[in-house]
Amino acid sequence: MKKPKVLVAMSGGVDSSVAALLLKNRGFNVIGAFMKNWSDAKNALGECSWKDDRRVAMSIASKINIPLITLDFEKEYRKHVVDEMFRLYKKGITPNPDIDCNNRVKFPLLWKAAKRLGSNFIATGHYIRKKDEKLLRAKDESKDQSYFLYRINKDDISHSLFPIGELTKKQVREIAKKNGFPNFSRKSTVGICFIGKVNLKKFLQKRIKPKQGEILDPEGKTIGRHDGIYYYTIGQRIGPRFGIEVERGRGQRLKRWYVASKNLKKNEIVAAPEGHILNYRKEIMIKNPHWINEKPKTNVKVLARIRQVGELLPSKLKYSNNKYHITLNKAITGISEGQAAVLYCGLQVLGGGVIDFS
Repeated sequence: MKKPKVLVAMSGGVDSSVAALLLKNRGFNVIGAFMKNWSDAKNALGECSWKDDRRVAMSIASKINIPLITLDFEKEYRKHVVDEMFRLYKKGITPNPDIDCNNRVKFPLLWKAAKRLGSNFIATGHYIRKKDEKLLRAKDESKDQSYFLYRINKDDISHSLFPIGELTKKQVREIAKKNGFPNFSRKSTVGICFIGKVNLKKFLQKRIKPKQGEILDPEGKTIGRHDGIYYYTIGQRIGPRFGIEVERGRGQRLKRWYVASKNLKKNEIVAAPEGHILNYRKEIMIKNPHWINEKPKTNVKVLARIRQVGELLPSKLKYSNNKYHITLNKAITGISEGQAAVLYCGLQVLGGGVIDFS
């Protein structure tokens, strides 16, 4: 009987390497695919080097005796992820490029390549599970990547495999070590998808010029100056180097100040001290909603996640005036326009949307 063929995205990291091994052990005809999405040495600024990553992926592919191809998606990645990221930052919005990468580059383009090769499936090293074309959070909640995958659809799920979703990170590293993988202890990639860890401010300054403006306290008094509203996000700590005079609180500890809001038209940042009401939000509105399976009913209890591996927050989802509103049971800090609010019913990923302050 002919083995089902699967195209596995192999980044050189331990997760995708083990994913490829597990699928081969399960009897699949495995082809590795290294995606070259970012190679601009002048702009990289980070720890990731695609040539080094590919060398590691090649060594793993050779070790488990599978072919490895290189797919060049750099043009698409620049257009749909990097250019979009700069466009939104210029509007004072904090986007999530990893979500765009999965939704607009990785999954659709990998599947397109898989079909050309006659593959039945694609696979990735994401910590996520699927069941009956539904997306479920990973067994290892500390590594769960459902936040980045909430915009994929049922078709994506039907032809995608997630071999490590039932494993913990520790188990994945143990499998890699047992099989002699040189990357068994390699650090996980952090930062922007395919670009790596960068000094975000310096990265943005390559295309967004500094523009000084005022930092105000909650009463509207000028307490400092910033060098560009685009470089700062809601919830970011901000302090004396901006000219802010910090006061001593209880026990003589210096009060911490945070970006509470931004006004792009006036080029102003409002900062508030730790614990101030301006730092907290309980009501969230989302735009561009995407539901993986069916559209949820209104006035339903859900779990909301506002950050990658942030707390799952008990909430209520309501649809009114053609907009979705999320009411958190408890107000939290650090909610930023442009970020994703991902919603769950138990383990199932329902979908979500982009946080909107308008």
